[in-house]
Amino acid sequence: MHEQPQDTTRIAFAELTQILRKIFVKGGVSPANAAILAANCAGCERDGGLSHGVFRIPGYLASLKSGWVDGKALPVIERAGPSLLRVDAQNGFAQVAWAAALPQVLDMASGQGAAVVAIRDSHHFSALWPDIEPLAEAGFVALSMVTGLACVAPPGGRKPVFGTDPIAFATPVAGTHPMIFDFATSAMSNGDLRLAARAGHNVPLGTGIDRSGALSDDPKQILDGGALLPFGGHKGAAISLMVEILASALTGGQFSSEVDFSAHPGAETPRTGQVVIVIDPARGNNAVFADRVRKLIDSVRDAGQARLPSDRRYRTRERSEREGISIAPEQLDALVQMAAD
Repeated sequence: MHEQPQDTTRIAFAELTQILRKIFVKGGVSPANAAILAANCAGCERDGGLSHGVFRIPGYLASLKSGWVDGKALPVIERAGPSLLRVDAQNGFAQVAWAAALPQVLDMASGQGAAVVAIRDSHHFSALWPDIEPLAEAGFVALSMVTGLACVAPPGGRKPVFGTDPIAFATPVAGTHPMIFDFATSAMSNGDLRLAARAGHNVPLGTGIDRSGALSDDPKQILDGGALLPFGGHKGAAISLMVEILASALTGGQFSSEVDFSAHPGAETPRTGQVVIVIDPARGNNAVFADRVRKLIDSVRDAGQARLPSDRRYRTRERSEREGISIAPEQLDALVQMAAD
């Protein structure tokens, strides 16, 4: 559900990043933190992840304006063991906390063979693949999970307990880009559901329930007092439960159901936790790991699967780098105005 507008213009990644950086600074984010958020947001837009690109800017700004999130927060990093890093985001954005931790994570994974990063008191409002792609590019296998706002009901339930609770995995692949999947454990991400509602599109039955608990294909009804459902019924719900345990209970962050920003009208970003697990495949006594992964992926393609995770993202990125990022003219004009005001 990542649809590009019919009429678009093209803008270079660096130019869009600069516009977004100015918007974040004007919204109360420190210049250093704004540069991180802007690059992340522009990168999602560049790669076709529209539900986590400039679409999210109003939500970022609303949370900042409400006082719910600290745009100037500096994370506190604590080495809790040879392979465990604790990161207190200090009520700041998770992208900033992760950027601060990444150099130590790479050193730990190289030196110890593995690293576990427990981030708490953080606001994650983006995709997960930008967090772990650098790890796979450095030769590591990586897994990340994050909790969010309670908007997903368990099977048979009538009220939300889980967030969309995404999970992402990245691995090196010999001779090509890393393979990365990043998906919500709900039947649809909340961002895509909101995009569908804005566009007036129905969603597949089973995506969510209305406020009475009945299945609904109307995204507006699902958003208006209803709830999304986990993908795969009770199996997806079990994965959502795992994400809540690892990303919130393990890290010391809030569960999705504990997030309460009622005292901050307009806030949208979830203040929870994130876990990142990094493994050096060479320590698994496998010097040809990336070649083995490539062989497996080639077998999957030969079996008939036309598209694997990341394929479209990399194609979109290559076109964006060649021609510029596609964006609706009125959307770009609004961003330029926001940066100038």
